Amino acid sequence: MSLPSADEIKGHWKQQMGAAKVAWGKLTDDELLQSEGHVQKLAGLVQERYAVSRDEAEKQVKQFLEKNGT
Repeated sequence: MSLPSADEIKGHWKQQMGAAKVAWGKLTDDELLQSEGHVQKLAGLVQERYAVSRDEAEKQVKQFLEKNGT
């Protein structure tokens, strides 16, 4: 099984942005688009907007990505 290309990951992320917007309504569409579904970038945004610890933000992001198959 081959790893998905960067374009495939970006395309899949764009499909998941609606669910991400529901999960983290304080994040803008531009912020979500720019994060490209990267755990570290997304966790940083969640940490900043929701005033949670880095560990909590990463936990939320990883759970979201697992749930949404990203």
